[in-house]
Amino acid sequence: MLELKGIYKTFNPGTINEKKALNGIDLVLNDGDFVTVIGGNGAGKSTVLNMITGVFPVDRGSIVVDGVDVTRLPEHKRAKYFGRVFQDPMTGTAANMEIIENLAIASKRGEHRTLRFGVSKKEKEQYRELLKKLDLGLEDRLTSKVGLLSGGQRQALTLLMATLKKPKLLLLDEHTAALDPKTSAKVLALSDKIISENKLTAMMVTHNMHDAITYGNRLIMMHEGTIILDISGEEKKKLTVEALLQKFETISGTKFANDRALLT
Repeated sequence: MLELKGIYKTFNPGTINEKKALNGIDLVLNDGDFVTVIGGNGAGKSTVLNMITGVFPVDRGSIVVDGVDVTRLPEHKRAKYFGRVFQDPMTGTAANMEIIENLAIASKRGEHRTLRFGVSKKEKEQYRELLKKLDLGLEDRLTSKVGLLSGGQRQALTLLMATLKKPKLLLLDEHTAALDPKTSAKVLALSDKIISENKLTAMMVTHNMHDAITYGNRLIMMHEGTIILDISGEEKKKLTVEALLQKFETISGTKFANDRALLT
Protein backbone atom coordinates (compact mmCIF):
# COMPACT_ATOMS: atom_id res chain seq x y z
CA MET A 1 0.00 0.00 0.00
CA LEU A 2 2.95 2.34 0.67
CA GLU A 3 6.56 2.19 -0.42
CA LEU A 4 9.18 4.72 0.61
CA LYS A 5 12.50 4.23 -1.11
CA GLY A 6 15.66 6.16 -0.23
CA ILE A 7 13.91 9.24 1.18
CA TYR A 8 16.23 12.11 2.10
CA LYS A 9 15.27 15.56 3.39
CA THR A 10 17.47 18.42 4.61
CA PHE A 11 16.01 21.70 5.81
CA ASN A 12 17.93 24.98 5.31
CA PRO A 13 20.82 23.29 3.45
CA GLY A 14 24.10 25.16 3.38
CA THR A 15 23.15 27.45 6.27
CA ILE A 16 23.96 27.57 9.97
CA ASN A 17 20.46 26.16 10.58
CA GLU A 18 20.95 23.11 8.35
CA LYS A 19 19.03 20.10 9.64
CA LYS A 20 19.20 16.64 8.11
CA ALA A 21 15.70 15.42 8.91
CA LEU A 22 15.58 12.15 6.95
CA ASN A 23 18.62 10.09 5.95
CA GLY A 24 17.60 7.37 3.51
CA ILE A 25 14.24 6.10 4.75
CA ASP A 26 13.18 2.75 3.27
CA LEU A 27 9.78 1.46 4.32
CA VAL A 28 7.06 -0.81 2.92
CA LEU A 29 3.55 -0.95 4.39
CA ASN A 30 1.40 -3.85 3.27
CA ASP A 31 -2.34 -3.56 2.83
CA GLY A 32 -3.92 -3.64 6.29
CA ASP A 33 -0.76 -2.82 8.26
CA PHE A 34 -1.25 -0.64 11.34
CA VAL A 35 2.20 0.73 12.13
CA THR A 36 3.05 2.77 15.21
CA VAL A 37 6.03 5.13 14.95
CA ILE A 38 8.05 6.31 17.93
CA GLY A 39 11.38 8.04 18.41
CA GLY A 40 13.27 10.72 20.31
CA ASN A 41 13.05 14.47 19.82
CA GLY A 42 13.83 15.40 16.22
CA ALA A 43 13.95 11.78 15.06
CA GLY A 44 11.97 12.61 11.92
CA LYS A 45 8.61 11.04 12.81
CA SER A 46 6.31 13.86 11.70
CA THR A 47 8.64 14.74 8.82
CA VAL A 48 7.98 11.29 7.33
CA LEU A 49 4.22 11.98 7.35
CA ASN A 50 4.80 15.40 5.77
CA MET A 51 6.89 13.81 3.03
CA ILE A 52 4.18 11.23 2.34
CA THR A 53 1.41 13.82 2.08
CA GLY A 54 3.47 16.31 0.09
CA VAL A 55 3.67 19.10 2.67
CA PHE A 56 7.38 19.24 1.85
CA PRO A 57 9.06 17.89 -1.32
CA VAL A 58 11.65 15.15 -0.94
CA ASP A 59 15.28 15.89 -1.82
CA ARG A 60 15.81 12.36 -3.05
CA GLY A 61 13.86 9.12 -3.20
CA SER A 62 10.42 7.95 -4.24
CA ILE A 63 6.97 7.57 -2.68
CA VAL A 64 4.54 5.02 -4.12
CA VAL A 65 0.95 4.66 -2.87
CA ASP A 66 -1.01 1.60 -3.99
CA GLY A 67 1.15 1.32 -7.10
CA VAL A 68 0.99 5.05 -7.97
CA ASP A 69 4.17 7.14 -7.83
CA VAL A 70 3.14 10.35 -6.03
CA THR A 71 6.68 11.66 -5.40
CA ARG A 72 6.28 14.75 -7.58
CA LEU A 73 2.57 15.34 -7.06
CA PRO A 74 1.63 18.50 -5.12
CA GLU A 75 -0.12 18.14 -1.78
CA HIS A 76 -3.66 18.81 -3.07
CA LYS A 77 -3.37 16.10 -5.72
CA ARG A 78 -2.33 13.53 -3.12
CA ALA A 79 -5.21 14.36 -0.77
CA LYS A 80 -7.51 11.71 -2.26
CA TYR A 81 -5.13 8.96 -1.12
CA PHE A 82 -4.80 10.00 2.53
CA GLY A 83 -6.74 10.71 5.68
CA ARG A 84 -4.84 12.59 8.38
CA VAL A 85 -5.53 13.55 11.97
CA PHE A 86 -3.23 16.09 13.62
CA GLN A 87 -2.17 16.68 17.22
CA ASP A 88 -4.17 19.88 17.57
CA PRO A 89 -7.93 19.18 17.87
CA MET A 90 -8.52 22.57 16.20
CA THR A 91 -6.91 21.32 12.99
CA GLY A 92 -8.79 19.24 10.46
CA THR A 93 -12.28 20.73 10.92
CA ALA A 94 -14.00 24.03 10.14
CA ALA A 95 -14.84 25.48 13.58
CA ASN A 96 -17.47 27.92 12.33
CA MET A 97 -19.39 25.30 10.38
CA GLU A 98 -21.89 22.75 11.68
CA ILE A 99 -21.03 19.10 12.29
CA ILE A 100 -23.18 18.03 9.36
CA GLU A 101 -21.49 20.57 7.07
CA ASN A 102 -18.02 19.31 8.04
CA LEU A 103 -19.07 15.74 7.29
CA ALA A 104 -20.57 16.78 3.95
CA ILE A 105 -17.27 18.40 2.93
CA ALA A 106 -15.29 15.31 4.02
CA SER A 107 -17.59 13.06 1.98
CA LYS A 108 -16.64 14.96 -1.20
CA ARG A 109 -12.88 14.69 -0.68
CA GLY A 110 -11.10 13.83 -3.90
CA GLU A 111 -14.23 14.31 -6.01
CA HIS A 112 -14.96 16.91 -8.67
CA ARG A 113 -16.59 19.93 -7.01
CA THR A 114 -19.67 21.71 -8.34
CA LEU A 115 -21.66 24.76 -7.24
CA ARG A 116 -24.24 22.48 -5.66
CA PHE A 117 -24.02 22.23 -1.90
CA GLY A 118 -26.48 20.51 0.32
CA VAL A 119 -27.14 17.38 2.30
CA SER A 120 -29.83 14.93 1.24
CA LYS A 121 -32.10 13.19 3.73
CA LYS A 122 -30.31 9.93 3.00
CA GLU A 123 -26.88 11.46 3.64
CA LYS A 124 -28.14 13.03 6.87
CA GLU A 125 -29.24 9.64 8.17
CA GLN A 126 -25.93 8.09 7.16
CA TYR A 127 -24.04 10.77 9.11
CA ARG A 128 -26.29 10.28 12.10
CA GLU A 129 -25.58 6.54 12.15
CA LEU A 130 -21.83 7.09 11.82
CA LEU A 131 -21.83 9.61 14.66
CA LYS A 132 -23.85 7.25 16.84
CA LYS A 133 -20.98 4.74 16.66
CA LEU A 134 -18.70 7.29 18.32
CA ASP A 135 -20.86 7.06 21.44
CA LEU A 136 -20.39 10.76 22.19
CA GLY A 137 -23.95 12.00 21.66
CA LEU A 138 -22.98 13.89 18.51
CA GLU A 139 -25.73 12.24 16.45
CA ASP A 140 -28.19 14.58 18.21
CA ARG A 141 -26.06 17.68 17.57
CA LEU A 142 -25.77 17.69 13.77
CA THR A 143 -26.38 21.46 13.56
CA SER A 144 -23.97 22.38 16.38
CA LYS A 145 -20.91 24.43 15.46
CA VAL A 146 -17.77 22.29 15.62
CA GLY A 147 -15.98 25.03 17.56
CA LEU A 148 -18.32 24.37 20.50
CA LEU A 149 -17.19 20.75 20.87
CA SER A 150 -14.67 19.53 23.45
CA GLY A 151 -11.18 18.52 22.32
CA GLY A 152 -12.03 14.81 22.48
CA GLN A 153 -15.31 15.22 20.59
CA ARG A 154 -13.60 17.27 17.93
CA GLN A 155 -10.74 14.79 17.54
CA ALA A 156 -13.24 11.93 17.24
CA LEU A 157 -15.12 13.88 14.57
CA THR A 158 -11.86 14.59 12.73
CA LEU A 159 -11.06 10.88 12.82
CA LEU A 160 -14.48 10.08 11.35
CA MET A 161 -14.01 12.71 8.62
CA ALA A 162 -10.53 11.40 7.77
CA THR A 163 -11.87 7.86 7.25
CA LEU A 164 -15.24 8.68 5.68
CA LYS A 165 -13.92 7.93 2.17
CA LYS A 166 -11.75 4.96 3.29
CA PRO A 167 -8.35 6.42 2.40
CA LYS A 168 -5.51 4.33 1.00
CA LEU A 169 -3.54 5.33 4.09
CA LEU A 170 -4.63 6.84 7.41
CA LEU A 171 -2.00 9.02 9.11
CA LEU A 172 -2.36 9.77 12.81
CA ASP A 173 0.14 12.43 13.89
CA GLU A 174 0.26 12.31 17.72
CA HIS A 175 -3.51 12.77 17.55
CA THR A 176 -4.10 12.17 21.26
CA ALA A 177 -1.14 14.16 22.65
CA ALA A 178 -3.25 17.25 23.45
CA LEU A 179 -5.99 15.29 25.24
CA ASP A 180 -6.33 14.30 28.89
CA PRO A 181 -5.53 10.61 29.68
CA LYS A 182 -9.17 9.45 29.85
CA THR A 183 -10.15 11.16 26.59
CA SER A 184 -6.91 10.03 24.95
CA ALA A 185 -7.67 6.39 25.80
CA LYS A 186 -11.17 6.70 24.32
CA VAL A 187 -9.94 8.29 21.08
CA LEU A 188 -7.21 5.64 20.74
CA ALA A 189 -9.71 2.81 21.22
CA LEU A 190 -11.99 4.48 18.68
CA SER A 191 -9.08 4.79 16.22
CA ASP A 192 -8.25 1.11 16.61
CA LYS A 193 -11.90 0.15 16.08
CA ILE A 194 -12.29 2.26 12.91
CA ILE A 195 -9.02 0.94 11.45
CA SER A 196 -10.00 -2.66 12.20
CA GLU A 197 -13.63 -2.45 10.98
CA ASN A 198 -12.68 -0.69 7.74
CA LYS A 199 -9.51 -2.77 7.19
CA LEU A 200 -7.46 0.40 6.76
CA THR A 201 -3.72 0.73 6.37
CA ALA A 202 -2.48 3.18 9.01
CA MET A 203 0.57 4.90 10.49
CA MET A 204 0.35 6.37 13.99
CA VAL A 205 3.09 8.64 15.30
CA THR A 206 3.03 8.67 19.09
CA HIS A 207 5.22 9.79 22.00
CA ASN A 208 3.65 7.17 24.25
CA MET A 209 5.70 3.96 24.29
CA HIS A 210 2.93 1.94 25.93
CA ASP A 211 0.47 2.98 23.19
CA ALA A 212 3.05 2.22 20.50
CA ILE A 213 3.39 -1.31 21.87
CA THR A 214 -0.32 -1.88 22.54
CA TYR A 215 -1.73 -0.79 19.20
CA GLY A 216 -1.02 -1.97 15.68
CA ASN A 217 0.73 -5.00 14.23
CA ARG A 218 4.10 -3.30 13.67
CA LEU A 219 6.25 -0.86 15.62
CA ILE A 220 8.89 1.35 14.04
CA MET A 221 11.45 3.32 16.02
CA MET A 222 13.31 6.24 14.46
CA HIS A 223 16.57 7.94 15.39
CA GLU A 224 18.27 10.85 13.63
CA GLY A 225 16.22 10.49 10.46
CA THR A 226 16.58 6.74 10.06
CA ILE A 227 14.55 3.66 11.01
CA ILE A 228 16.55 1.67 13.56
CA LEU A 229 13.87 -0.81 14.65
CA ASP A 230 10.98 -2.53 12.85
CA ILE A 231 9.21 -5.01 15.14
CA SER A 232 6.12 -7.07 14.35
CA GLY A 233 4.33 -10.32 15.11
CA GLU A 234 5.00 -12.22 18.34
CA GLU A 235 8.05 -10.10 19.11
CA LYS A 236 5.90 -6.98 19.27
CA LYS A 237 3.22 -8.68 21.37
CA LYS A 238 5.81 -9.64 23.99
CA LEU A 239 7.55 -6.25 23.96
CA THR A 240 7.73 -4.09 27.10
CA VAL A 241 8.64 -0.43 27.50
CA GLU A 242 11.83 -1.41 29.32
CA ALA A 243 12.86 -3.84 26.57
CA LEU A 244 12.11 -1.22 23.89
CA LEU A 245 14.30 1.35 25.66
CA GLN A 246 17.09 -1.20 25.95
CA LYS A 247 16.89 -2.03 22.25
CA PHE A 248 17.03 1.66 21.39
CA GLU A 249 20.08 2.30 23.56
CA THR A 250 21.89 -0.79 22.24
CA ILE A 251 21.36 0.09 18.58
CA SER A 252 21.74 3.89 18.75
CA GLY A 253 24.45 4.00 21.42
CA THR A 254 22.62 6.82 23.19
CA LYS A 255 19.88 7.44 25.73
CA PHE A 256 16.31 7.88 24.51
CA ALA A 257 15.67 11.63 24.30
CA ASN A 258 11.95 12.35 24.57
CA ASP A 259 10.77 13.65 27.92
CA ARG A 260 7.08 13.18 27.09
CA ALA A 261 7.61 9.55 26.17
CA LEU A 262 9.61 8.79 29.29
CA LEU A 263 7.16 10.56 31.61
CA THR A 264 4.00 9.05 30.10
